[in-house]
Amino acid sequence: MDDTQLLRYSRHILLDEIGIEGQQKLLASHALVIGAGGLGSPVALYLGTAGVGRITIVDHDTVDLTNLQRQIAHNLARVGTPKATSAQASIAAINPDVQVTPLIERADASRLDALVRQADVVLDCSDNFKTRHAVNAACVKHKKPLVSGAAIGFDGQISVYDTRRADAPCYACIFPPEATFEEVQCSTMGVFAPLVGIIGTMQAAEALKLLIGIGSPLAGRLQMLDARSMEWNEVRMQRQPQCAVCSKLRA
Repeated sequence: MDDTQLLRYSRHILLDEIGIEGQQKLLASHALVIGAGGLGSPVALYLGTAGVGRITIVDHDTVDLTNLQRQIAHNLARVGTPKATSAQASIAAINPDVQVTPLIERADASRLDALVRQADVVLDCSDNFKTRHAVNAACVKHKKPLVSGAAIGFDGQISVYDTRRADAPCYACIFPPEATFEEVQCSTMGVFAPLVGIIGTMQAAEALKLLIGIGSPLAGRLQMLDARSMEWNEVRMQRQPQCAVCSKLRA
């Protein structure tokens, strides 16, 4: 690190758990962010400010006026522009040293296979089960830690799915692909603006912990927030031996 970086990251370096070695790990890391909306906005900004060296942001959508109620990586001047490039610009305005690659495309299974393989950590900030399952399958295949968040209405949830750990479940262990879940969108259900900030910030924190190798990640633990009462509930989760996605990996 040069003198400017030592100054920029001084508050991290002062932490015994991070220090210069931990910050250098972040600078050498590559994070893949799926989605640059409500969750992806704080994720991208905090990964960028923390000094994650490379960030790939995947989002096919453009900034809309209705997004600005909660998607803090975007602004009024960027309405109509791709969210991925808007997030890139917001990171550059804070930390121009971070290498951000915006990909304006849908994260389908074949593309994810290549993208996940190149990443050190994956953050799922998408809003539909199809994408979440595709991201999970790629993470299981390439043994990459997945930080998954979701938020709708006043309810949010977050967990880490890390199949490098023998006891940890994958996303499909908890939400089987063959099961039927009601698909809800914030465009019809609404979403409390700060909720995505809370969950997204926690996703960034879990990713940074994984990259540095500190603390206890949320692997095997699903945390759920009711923002009406600001009450958290935690469910302990176990891997499923018959899981259609990760059982072959563990065989």
